[in-house]
Amino acid sequence: MIAYPLEVGTTVTRVIQSGLRGEPIVLIHGVGARADRWRRNVDPLAALGYRVYAIDLPGHGFAKKGKDFAYSIAGYAAFVEDFLEEIDAPRAVLIGTSLGGHIAAALACRRPELVRALVLVGSLGLLPVGAETRGRMRGGIVNTTREGIRQKLLRVNFDPANVTEELVEEEYRVNNSPGADDALTKLAEYFAERIDDDVVGQSLAALTPRLPTLLVWGAEERSVAVSVGETAASMLPAARLVLLRDSAHGPYLEKAEAFNAVVGDFLAGALGATKSPDIVYR
Repeated sequence: MIAYPLEVGTTVTRVIQSGLRGEPIVLIHGVGARADRWRRNVDPLAALGYRVYAIDLPGHGFAKKGKDFAYSIAGYAAFVEDFLEEIDAPRAVLIGTSLGGHIAAALACRRPELVRALVLVGSLGLLPVGAETRGRMRGGIVNTTREGIRQKLLRVNFDPANVTEELVEEEYRVNNSPGADDALTKLAEYFAERIDDDVVGQSLAALTPRLPTLLVWGAEERSVAVSVGETAASMLPAARLVLLRDSAHGPYLEKAEAFNAVVGDFLAGALGATKSPDIVYR
């Protein structure tokens, strides 16, 4: 695994990469997170023969922050599209969690020729969330106090032991770094006012008969309900839903071994090959 800065359009970001050859996989994180959320997935997926990239979205992690970015699904999808061009990837597998799933799905709808397969993890953007939920999300995004961060991490992790003091402090430092307040405030405003305007479920449904799509949800999800994944699976022709037991909003991190196996099987056209008590195939 290596890490380096990369200029994508007008934004300098951080890239974590494993594998120098093979089909590219791009891992896209969620709100307030960063590329290293995928630290338990990058090397194992590369070991399957892929060239794997995790990136910091603008306004997050070690990427450029501040007001000078279109903090929206369209802006982020354009950023990922530019990233694919930077790494010379005419087609890629996109794996996105939460907001990252919405971004990946939106890019697939906008430029389907760029996306070989799609893995959406506890994804936003498949169904509208409604005004009340948008308001709560807005408040959560801008609450970057230590206690606010602690509570968010406890909600997205099934096992509270994962929420260490070191993790809370790191999250606090990153999300209070220069420019972060401006970036997160603009993103929160977008969530509150416009994110439901950019729902892509119906558009994606028109693509999924020919775009391999996997939905992965934590069985104990508390942020984007399992029922959302179930509804999406019924709406997207040929898409499959997999639940990972004893995990919440980050099954790729809490149940990394099972997640990596499921994704590898899916990309090899053998979903269901791995048998594990952690995995529920729907």
